[in-house]
Amino acid sequence: MNYQIDKTAQEPAYLQLYRLFVRDIVNGYFPFGTKLPSKRIIATETGVSVITVEHAYTILAEEGYIEARQRSGFFVTYRGEDFLHTELSREEEEEQEPLSLSNERTESEFRFPFSVVSKTMRRVLLDYGEKILVKSPNHGCAELRGELARYMARSRGITVKPSQIIIGSGAEYLYGLIVQLLGTGRVYGIEKPSYKKIAEVYKTMGATVDELLLGSNGIVSSELARTKAGILHVTPFNSFPSGVSADISKKLKYLRWAKERNGVLIEDNYDSELTVSKKPEEPLFSMADGADVIYLNTFSGTIAPSVRIGYMILPESLLTKFHEKLGFYSCTVPIFEQYVLAELIKNGDFERHINRVRREKRQKAAEETIFEKKLK
Repeated sequence: MNYQIDKTAQEPAYLQLYRLFVRDIVNGYFPFGTKLPSKRIIATETGVSVITVEHAYTILAEEGYIEARQRSGFFVTYRGEDFLHTELSREEEEEQEPLSLSNERTESEFRFPFSVVSKTMRRVLLDYGEKILVKSPNHGCAELRGELARYMARSRGITVKPSQIIIGSGAEYLYGLIVQLLGTGRVYGIEKPSYKKIAEVYKTMGATVDELLLGSNGIVSSELARTKAGILHVTPFNSFPSGVSADISKKLKYLRWAKERNGVLIEDNYDSELTVSKKPEEPLFSMADGADVIYLNTFSGTIAPSVRIGYMILPESLLTKFHEKLGFYSCTVPIFEQYVLAELIKNGDFERHINRVRREKRQKAAEETIFEKKLK
């Protein structure tokens, strides 16, 4: 092993180390079941602290690449091409165990500060003046699309042009646009269970829906093999109402599925910013590698349920088709609200809120763990 850590780089050393391990695990240098070197050995070889290595290992474990075994160390759990098998293995049988449906979407206890929103609204009124009375461009104002593109690049590793971002009034509206874009004559695979409005919108638009059994780490592999769907709508992070999150192997399986079928993945990433992980969830869109992925998210969970602003990011392969079929649609979000959101992102208030919530959730999770240990 010859890992070089650039201590002058802006990217923290633990993230550099994380990416090096991901590269070697995915490429098979560390096969499934391999025990990784100890934290102390890695620290000595790379010239970083043991704490830095521990941070990298923690993220690898959170994303499903490795697991910690008590008094034994860290072992690789990423299976790579093993997931191509359609027969139910022991792991697949475990995927089908009954799910807990205790995950509830409620108005967030970590609400965005009202004082910040009201201050930003006043500033927009003063700075933008009569521009707030102008009709929004069809796909959203340039200010918001530009800020979203920059935010996605620095926070999610998604590098796109502002022209790939479409603004709309919430997820349900965007679901409808997606059906009109991709067509009603195709089968849409969705998770079972899933957020009920996904199926309701698709069926109302005239599409055929196939519900695919959700296991403990995503859609069960045998269901992916069975379905006739050419479009797959997934919520890789914290699926509602099950609370299931897809691990890295399952995400790669979704991408292989799309490429093999020449299909499309709809990545619905509601609430994904509020992960307790030290590193935000890696989107399918940034991992696509030739697969068509439409990324979808809203601000109702991160700011407030009353904020009916959502956005989707289209792959460049679908941009021309979108403009030809749906380019005439007017944007359904008032331009004043778009300016306010653009300012919240631009001045850092949005990300400061996200980081604060994630810290509080990590603290709460740690306290609950300590309490549970005391009960044992």
